[in-house]
Amino acid sequence: MEKLTKIEELPFQLESYLMLGDAVIITDYKHIIVNVNKEFEKVTGYSGDSIIGEHARFMKSKMTPKSTYTSLKKMLSEGKPWSGVFVNRKKSGEIWHSSITISPIQVGMDVYFVGVFRELEQLKQGIYLSENKRIETQRELLKVLAISCEIRDPGIEEHLFRVQELTEMLITEHVQRHHLKIPKNTVHHIIHSSILHDIGKSGIPEGILYKPGPLTTYERKIIEMHPLMGVDIVNKFSKELHSELIFNQDIVRNIILYHHEKWDGTGYPNQLSGEDIPLEARIVAVVDVYDALTSRRPYKDSWTTEDALSFIYEQKGKHFDPFIVETFLDHFERKAIIS
Repeated sequence: MEKLTKIEELPFQLESYLMLGDAVIITDYKHIIVNVNKEFEKVTGYSGDSIIGEHARFMKSKMTPKSTYTSLKKMLSEGKPWSGVFVNRKKSGEIWHSSITISPIQVGMDVYFVGVFRELEQLKQGIYLSENKRIETQRELLKVLAISCEIRDPGIEEHLFRVQELTEMLITEHVQRHHLKIPKNTVHHIIHSSILHDIGKSGIPEGILYKPGPLTTYERKIIEMHPLMGVDIVNKFSKELHSELIFNQDIVRNIILYHHEKWDGTGYPNQLSGEDIPLEARIVAVVDVYDALTSRRPYKDSWTTEDALSFIYEQKGKHFDPFIVETFLDHFERKAIIS
């Protein structure tokens, strides 16, 4: 379908709907977007010019129940209006809960659908999960999941929390330092998901995981399987729940699977190199190694902050993304000056 770009191309019978104070979307009978109003652009972040001609399903998330769409199709096929709640995504990636009424409007021989949205987050009452509450819930649920999978080692809990805190510092400062255009929602997902980075170690035998001496070649191979085990755990978990409410599957899998990859391609499990390694995994790689070095474990003594930072510097461009290392070291330099 050729995209419509002017309001005047709409049948005049539909123009008045675009003047409503609520968000309005108008589609043809195939659910191709014909026009939207200013409030729709304001709420969703999408400009009319960018989405006119697109199918309305482009905003869908996996969180709206299938039964909702079944009911919608049934009512509209009978020529009746339908009302319900959608959980869609804004352009920023944020979840958008909306109460919507979609009405079929006959204009001559053609049928159009006029959808009037009201954003539930802006209402004083309602059964929905606000963005702030979703972020808080996501963080707590991922903590519970991570800790429950590492219950054999009580000391690991503090490590997981520190990795999460360091990830928040590093991703925030790196985005600011390099003016990266990463949506705030994506940053939240990276921070929260970092706590799951070693969840696959729950499947490693304790005799290997906490062995005080050097590992054999066979034992090293077993250890290097933990990223794959971690992804398997997440895959099983995501099948049971609306996992999108709890974590972004792509981000959490990238962190788990690739945080042991190295910038020079000598890491595991896939020997990725450079920017082929997802940014979130490159961030967690630095903070995970730093905290592991500076933490005392049953099988090793802790390093001083200075020694750990020297190691991070030495591995710049080898193990770690050199630009991320610069951001990380700059943070500690500024912290030392302040103190």
